[in-house]
Amino acid sequence: MMITLTGLGYDIHRFAPEARPLWLGGVRVHESRGLDGHSDADVLCHALADALLGAIGEPDIGYWFPPGDPTCAGICSLRIVEKAVELLRAQGGRVANADCTLIAEAPKIMPFVPQMKETLAPILGISPRRIGIKATTNEKLGAIGRREGIAALATAAVMLPEETTV
Repeated sequence: MMITLTGLGYDIHRFAPEARPLWLGGVRVHESRGLDGHSDADVLCHALADALLGAIGEPDIGYWFPPGDPTCAGICSLRIVEKAVELLRAQGGRVANADCTLIAEAPKIMPFVPQMKETLAPILGISPRRIGIKATTNEKLGAIGRREGIAALATAAVMLPEETTV
Protein backbone atom coordinates (compact mmCIF):
# COMPACT_ATOMS: atom_id res chain seq x y z
CA MET A 1 0.00 0.00 0.00
CA MET A 2 1.31 3.47 -0.92
CA ILE A 3 0.82 6.64 1.07
CA THR A 4 1.06 10.23 -0.14
CA LEU A 5 3.36 12.65 1.67
CA THR A 6 3.98 16.31 0.92
CA GLY A 7 6.93 18.62 1.38
CA LEU A 8 7.45 22.37 1.21
CA GLY A 9 10.55 24.17 -0.07
CA TYR A 10 11.63 27.81 -0.15
CA ASP A 11 14.69 29.54 -1.54
CA ILE A 12 15.81 33.09 -2.22
CA HIS A 13 18.93 34.50 -3.87
CA ARG A 14 20.03 38.05 -4.54
CA PHE A 15 21.10 39.09 -8.00
CA ALA A 16 24.84 38.62 -8.57
CA PRO A 17 27.00 41.76 -8.62
CA GLU A 18 28.75 40.48 -11.77
CA ALA A 19 27.28 39.24 -15.03
CA ARG A 20 26.27 35.58 -14.97
CA PRO A 21 23.41 33.59 -16.51
CA LEU A 22 20.02 33.42 -14.78
CA TRP A 23 18.86 29.81 -14.42
CA LEU A 24 15.30 29.01 -13.34
CA GLY A 25 13.85 25.52 -13.48
CA GLY A 26 16.93 24.33 -15.35
CA VAL A 27 16.36 26.86 -18.13
CA ARG A 28 18.63 29.77 -19.03
CA VAL A 29 16.26 32.74 -18.71
CA HIS A 30 18.73 35.62 -19.04
CA GLU A 31 22.32 35.82 -20.20
CA SER A 32 23.81 38.28 -17.72
CA ARG A 33 21.37 39.08 -14.87
CA GLY A 34 21.86 35.93 -12.82
CA LEU A 35 21.55 35.15 -9.15
CA ASP A 36 24.41 34.97 -6.67
CA GLY A 37 25.15 31.59 -5.14
CA HIS A 38 27.63 28.77 -4.69
CA SER A 39 25.82 26.72 -7.34
CA ASP A 40 24.11 28.15 -10.43
CA ALA A 41 21.65 29.67 -7.89
CA ASP A 42 18.51 28.25 -9.53
CA VAL A 43 15.96 29.14 -6.83
CA LEU A 44 13.19 27.08 -8.42
CA CYS A 45 15.30 23.91 -8.42
CA HIS A 46 16.49 24.58 -4.88
CA ALA A 47 12.95 25.04 -3.54
CA LEU A 48 11.76 21.96 -5.44
CA ALA A 49 14.61 19.79 -4.14
CA ASP A 50 13.93 20.92 -0.57
CA ALA A 51 10.21 20.13 -1.02
CA LEU A 52 11.09 16.60 -2.17
CA LEU A 53 13.61 16.13 0.64
CA GLY A 54 11.12 17.39 3.22
CA ALA A 55 8.45 14.98 2.02
CA ILE A 56 10.75 12.02 2.71
CA GLY A 57 12.22 13.33 5.96
CA GLU A 58 15.71 13.96 4.64
CA PRO A 59 17.95 16.95 5.48
CA ASP A 60 17.81 20.01 3.21
CA ILE A 61 20.03 20.66 0.20
CA GLY A 62 22.68 22.39 2.33
CA TYR A 63 23.39 19.01 3.94
CA TRP A 64 23.81 17.20 0.63
CA PHE A 65 25.53 20.09 -1.19
CA PRO A 66 27.34 22.19 1.45
CA PRO A 67 27.92 25.81 0.38
CA GLY A 68 31.57 25.64 1.47
CA ASP A 69 32.33 22.45 -0.48
CA PRO A 70 34.49 23.35 -3.49
CA THR A 71 33.23 20.28 -5.39
CA CYS A 72 29.74 21.87 -5.37
CA ALA A 73 30.91 25.23 -6.74
CA GLY A 74 28.94 26.16 -9.83
CA ILE A 75 26.97 22.90 -9.81
CA CYS A 76 23.92 22.74 -12.08
CA SER A 77 20.91 22.77 -9.78
CA LEU A 78 19.23 20.06 -11.85
CA ARG A 79 21.80 17.73 -10.21
CA ILE A 80 20.42 18.80 -6.83
CA VAL A 81 16.89 17.85 -7.89
CA GLU A 82 18.24 14.55 -9.26
CA LYS A 83 19.80 13.78 -5.85
CA ALA A 84 16.48 14.42 -4.08
CA VAL A 85 14.67 12.11 -6.52
CA GLU A 86 17.41 9.49 -6.09
CA LEU A 87 16.89 9.55 -2.31
CA LEU A 88 13.12 9.26 -2.80
CA ARG A 89 13.50 6.28 -5.11
CA ALA A 90 15.89 4.62 -2.63
CA GLN A 91 12.93 4.59 -0.20
CA GLY A 92 10.75 2.92 -2.85
CA GLY A 93 8.93 6.12 -3.68
CA ARG A 94 8.04 8.25 -6.65
CA VAL A 95 6.97 11.82 -7.33
CA ALA A 96 3.22 12.36 -7.76
CA ASN A 97 3.32 16.07 -8.60
CA ALA A 98 5.14 19.34 -7.95
CA ASP A 99 3.85 22.90 -7.73
CA CYS A 100 6.22 25.88 -7.77
CA THR A 101 5.83 29.65 -7.53
CA LEU A 102 8.55 32.09 -8.54
CA ILE A 103 8.43 35.51 -6.88
CA ALA A 104 10.14 38.22 -8.92
CA GLU A 105 9.51 41.68 -10.27
CA ALA A 106 11.59 40.87 -13.35
CA PRO A 107 12.23 39.20 -15.70
CA LYS A 108 8.98 37.88 -17.15
CA ILE A 109 8.93 34.17 -16.35
CA MET A 110 5.85 32.82 -18.12
CA PRO A 111 7.41 32.52 -21.62
CA PHE A 112 9.89 30.01 -20.14
CA VAL A 113 7.44 27.85 -18.18
CA PRO A 114 6.79 25.21 -20.88
CA GLN A 115 10.53 24.62 -21.28
CA MET A 116 11.00 24.44 -17.49
CA LYS A 117 8.30 21.76 -17.26
CA GLU A 118 9.85 19.80 -20.14
CA THR A 119 13.27 20.02 -18.45
CA LEU A 120 12.07 18.93 -15.01
CA ALA A 121 9.57 16.23 -16.04
CA PRO A 122 12.08 13.48 -16.95
CA ILE A 123 14.08 14.11 -13.78
CA LEU A 124 10.95 13.89 -11.63
CA GLY A 125 9.62 10.94 -13.63
CA ILE A 126 6.23 12.56 -14.24
CA SER A 127 4.34 14.23 -17.05
CA PRO A 128 4.89 17.97 -17.53
CA ARG A 129 1.14 18.28 -16.81
CA ARG A 130 1.86 17.25 -13.21
CA ILE A 131 4.23 20.20 -12.72
CA GLY A 132 2.80 23.58 -11.84
CA ILE A 133 5.03 26.62 -12.33
CA LYS A 134 3.58 30.02 -11.65
CA ALA A 135 5.04 33.48 -11.23
CA THR A 136 4.01 36.45 -9.16
CA THR A 137 5.51 39.76 -8.10
CA ASN A 138 6.00 41.07 -4.60
CA GLU A 139 3.97 44.19 -5.47
CA LYS A 140 7.19 46.26 -5.24
CA LEU A 141 7.49 45.46 -1.51
CA GLY A 142 10.70 44.40 0.23
CA ALA A 143 13.90 43.14 -1.34
CA ILE A 144 12.09 41.25 -4.10
CA GLY A 145 9.98 44.32 -4.84
CA ARG A 146 13.14 46.42 -5.11
CA ARG A 147 14.44 43.91 -7.68
CA GLU A 148 17.27 42.75 -5.45
CA GLY A 149 16.62 39.06 -6.06
CA ILE A 150 14.21 36.23 -6.78
CA ALA A 151 12.50 33.76 -4.44
CA ALA A 152 10.69 30.48 -5.02
CA LEU A 153 8.24 28.30 -3.14
CA ALA A 154 7.57 24.67 -4.01
CA THR A 155 5.40 21.84 -2.80
CA ALA A 156 5.85 18.23 -3.80
CA ALA A 157 3.63 15.22 -3.31
CA VAL A 158 5.35 11.87 -3.25
CA MET A 159 4.12 8.30 -3.03
CA LEU A 160 5.91 5.97 -0.62
CA PRO A 161 5.27 2.44 0.59
CA GLU A 162 3.29 2.58 3.81
CA GLU A 163 5.44 1.95 6.87
CA THR A 164 4.38 -0.57 9.44
CA THR A 165 4.87 0.36 13.07
CA VAL A 166 5.06 -1.95 16.04
